Order: sequence, then C-alpha cells, then structure tokens
Amino acid sequence: MLTIEFLCPLPNGIHARPAWELKEQCSQWQSDITFINHRQNTRADAKSSLALIGTSTLFNDSCVLNISGRDEEQAKRSLEAWLAHHFIDSDSVQPGPAELAAHPLPRSLLRLNPDLLYGDVLASGVGEGILTLWQSDNLEGYRTIPASAEDLTRLENSLATLAEQLNQQLRERDGESKTILSAHLSLIQDDEFVGNIRRLMVERHLALGAAIIANMEQVCRQLSASASDYLRERVSDIRDITEQLLHITWPEKQPRNALVLTRPTLLVAEDLTPSQFLSLDLQYLSGMILEKTGRTSHTLILARASAIPVLSGLSAEAIGRYATRPAVLDAQCGVLAISPDTSVRGYYAVAQKLADKRQQRQARDAALLACTQDNQRIDIAANIGTALEAPGAFSNGAEGIGLFRTEMLFMDRDSAPDEQEQFEAYQQVLLAAGEKPVIFRTMDIGGDKHIRYLNIPQEENPFLGYRAVRIYPEFAGLFRTQLRAILRAAVFGHAQLMIPMVHSLDQILWVKSELKKAVAELHGERLRHVQDIPLGIMVEVPSVCYIIDHFCDEVDFFSIGSSDMTQYLYAVDRNNPRVSPLYNPITPSFLRMLRQIIHTAHERGQMGRHLRRTGRRKPLFTATFGTGAG
Repeated sequence: MLTIEFLCPLPNGIHARPAWELKEQCSQWQSDITFINHRQNTRADAKSSLALIGTSTLFNDSCVLNISGRDEEQAKRSLEAWLAHHFIDSDSVQPGPAELAAHPLPRSLLRLNPDLLYGDVLASGVGEGILTLWQSDNLEGYRTIPASAEDLTRLENSLATLAEQLNQQLRERDGESKTILSAHLSLIQDDEFVGNIRRLMVERHLALGAAIIANMEQVCRQLSASASDYLRERVSDIRDITEQLLHITWPEKQPRNALVLTRPTLLVAEDLTPSQFLSLDLQYLSGMILEKTGRTSHTLILARASAIPVLSGLSAEAIGRYATRPAVLDAQCGVLAISPDTSVRGYYAVAQKLADKRQQRQARDAALLACTQDNQRIDIAANIGTALEAPGAFSNGAEGIGLFRTEMLFMDRDSAPDEQEQFEAYQQVLLAAGEKPVIFRTMDIGGDKHIRYLNIPQEENPFLGYRAVRIYPEFAGLFRTQLRAILRAAVFGHAQLMIPMVHSLDQILWVKSELKKAVAELHGERLRHVQDIPLGIMVEVPSVCYIIDHFCDEVDFFSIGSSDMTQYLYAVDRNNPRVSPLYNPITPSFLRMLRQIIHTAHERGQMGRHLRRTGRRKPLFTATFGTGAG
C-alpha cells in the first residue's frame, strides 16, 4: 500500500465540487483508494464524493490517501501532481463576506417616519414589490407511500430522468447556475448517495419514498454536524435534489399551486433551494427575505449573480401578516419598508436614480484607457477559460482577451470536442469581443492535465513532461481540428493564435506547416475561414530567451508566461511549501532575462503589448514596467 500525506488547501473545506473532482481523479485507477482525515478521525472511499463530503474536512486538516492495487504507483504519481497543482482550483466559489455591513439610515429617510423592519444584508441592492409568501413543500406525505415490487426499477428510472433534466439545464444555463447544477448532478450520480437509498430499501425494508427521505436526513445530519458554515449550508442542496427526485417519482403529488410571478415581487420564505430559485421568473423578482439562508448558500450565490437583493434575520412567519402588501426591500441599509407612502417611495426613486448614475460612471471609468503614472499606455486584457466569461470581462473594461485557455473545452469529458463545438465556442468569444483582439492558446493538455480519452501515460514530473506542443505530433488530427475551428471562427473578429511550451524553432516550423494544411483543407471544402492569422508563442521555457531573435523571423508576437518561466528558471515548484519561498520573479536574474526578451523583441518590432505577467503583485508590475514591458 502507498500513501500520500497532505494538508487540505481548500478555504471552504471539501464540499460538493472538490469532492466530485477528487472522486473523478481517483476513479481513473483500479486500485482501492481510501481518504483519511486525521483531525476528525474519519475515513471514506475516495471514489465517492458524498463519502468525501461526510468526512467534514476543513482547511489545513491533515489528510492521507491510502492507495492499494495493481496500478498504485501510477495512481500515486498522478494524484500527487493533481493534489499539488490543481486541487485548490476546485474550491472556485468562495464564501461571501463574513458580514455585509448595512449603511446607516439616512436622516432624510428617517424624517419620513417609514414603517421599518430591520434585517441582515446578504446581497446588496434595493427592490420594490408585493410581499409574497413561498409555500414550502411538505415531504411527509411521500414517507407513507406503500412499498412496491417496482420500487428499485422506479428509483433507477427517476435518477435517469433527473440526470437528463439537469443535463438539459446545464446546456441552457451559464455562470454560477451552471456550476451549481453540475454539483447537483454529481451528487445524484454518486455511488454512496444512490447506494444508501438501495441499502435502506433492502436492509431496513423501507418503501422508496421513505428510503429517499431517510437518506436525505442521514446526509443532512452529517453536514449539519460539520464545524464549517460552508458545509452546513449544503443541507439545502441535499434537500433540493431529494425534492426533485420525489417529484419526478410521483409527479401526481407535486404541489399544484406552483408560484408564478406576474408582477414585481418581494419573496418571503424560510429558505429557498437553488432549483426553486431557478424556477422563478427573475424579471419580476425584485428581492428576497430568506429567514434561514446562510451567507454561503448556493441560492444566495445565484441571487448575487442575478443582482437580486436579499435580507435575512426576519421571521417569515412574522412577515406573513404583511403578505400582499407593497414594500421596499433596502439591502443597502438592511431594512424592509412596509406599505411605503408616496414620500418614502419618492425617496427610493431618487436614491435609485443616484445609484444608476454611479453605475454609469463606473462603466465609463471601465472604458477609460489605462496608463502608468508616467503616462505610458498599457492594454488591459482578460484571461478566460470559457466563452461564457467573455461578456463579463468586456463589460468590466477589458480591451481584449489576452489568453483564452482552450484546453478547458477538452477537460472533464469522455471524448474530445468536435470541430463544430470548438468553432461555436471560439465564435462566441469573438462576437463578444467585437473589434477587440482575442488570443487563443492552443490546447495545453497532457502531463499534469490528465485527459482520459488520450491515454497519455502518467509521468514522474508532469510539469516537465509530455504536454502542450510536445504532444501535438502524436495527436496531429486533434490539433488540426482545433486549428480548423479557430481559422473558421477568426472570420468573426480579430483572432490570434498562440502556441504553449515551445522550446525549439523546429516546433514552431511544424506548427506552421500544420496551419498551412488546415488552410488548404478548408479552402478545398469551401468553408469560410481566414487565410492568415497572427501566430505567437508563450515564452515560458528559459531556453527560448537565448534564441528569441530566431523566433522573431517566424512568429508575429510573444506572450511571456512569467509564472512558469520563473519556476523553470529557478528549478522551484511554486506550490511546494518547502521551496516556494525561493520562487521570486523579481530577482536580478529573472529581470535581466525579461529585459533581454523585451529588448530583442522591441528591436525586431514584435513585442507589441502582448505580455502576460503574474498578477496581483504590485512590485512585479513596477519591476516589469521598468524593464520596458507594456
């Protein structure tokens, strides 16, 4: 048996998404893999996301993976690399602020003597509408449904239907909605979740409805006992998928009075599940008062993403006596104004106009050109991983896409995206960009980014291994398909092509020959495409720095990947806590190398403004601008 010891790096602990991703990584291997949390003295099958969630693992907990089986050595190497470099990325949704401080009530409002109820701000904003109560579904009726010989078959059919519905919603949604729906899908596909329902039916002789509810109660007890607020608030997600499963299994028992919004509404509820929120017509949802919703609940995340103001700390039952009355929900000051008179409504109308003006001013500021203090013009471009991120980037003032990580299209799936799927994704970004440039980095996969369907062997040191441009000749068909998709999409905007991990001139010459073949194929097939596309390379392998003048003859631009180049230059893994203090991109050796690259590229007229720098570190920006970048 082999072991991997590590400290949990996730600020929110192991919740649905990281549990699912860890399960996916472990499920690739035939070996038995057990997860152990030393602090909690809990253990779980690492191939079950629900079992992993049940370990109540929090940030910095001491953890172990025990691996036993025929492929244990390969599994250990792969999992060590993934835990070191990618596990933390699975904790993408951070909790909201510990508390959104309510603004003091303005004197001009208090003078109007409004009828106010005081609550806690969960999502800021102001909304006006009719107070409307949400009627919660009572699950007890499902518990008493008699057992049937068809229960097991019925369970399988209901799970398949629910998975199909969630997949359909995933195709229709984007942003936070898509992320949360993915987490729900992973739960109903979890062996522990489904297996426990079956065990309750077989071993405790429960009917299907009673078994589904008992399973929910068991999981919710586990989560409620967690020391993590974030994990405790996942109870709502478990109840959500349980309710959906029950409704699908017995559609005739679904509530017939489903709430349909037809006018501006302030919704009042004890709690609201994510699927219930997504069922509402958001054009009429002006705000929500949720008694029990926590600050990191998925429903609240969806509300914030949809700019819906939310208050808590008010009893839904107490507010019930005001149902059908008009009100103003002020989630700036943390109050609910009941039956506001003309003067109070006028105050909020003026306040809303001022807020709109502030928003317009911020939008104007986002559109201003960026300059250094000594008036050197710089471009601000966004790095994105999916087409869905592009509109938000541009609305926040991005002057282009400096890096589209196209490999995200290839990951977490059973087969590669075909040409049409890639074309549509690339086209979507270019249409959002309009006249602004978009740099497509070709797929940086292999090595540490394990893609199941490519069957690339595991490696001792994947960061220095078989990845990016190094795998393209073996998978030339896959690479050619990507080139074709980008060439076709480039008709719709200003596309540029960038190749990762290049270290020799031969590699870029091979890429150019493949590019010519792709152009010839598209021409022969009479498909719309561009004949020529600006071609650049990621400068991240230090050897490139010493032949940068030769690359100037073959490519149109360079993009400096300072993070990888720093760790390659110093032979330091920036994610290894024992050596990470040595990772310093502002030492004289790094800055001298950077200056050499920029000086040569500027001399040959090929630097432009395509420079990726490590973000969030002001000293590095100062130093790199001092070398002539920007």
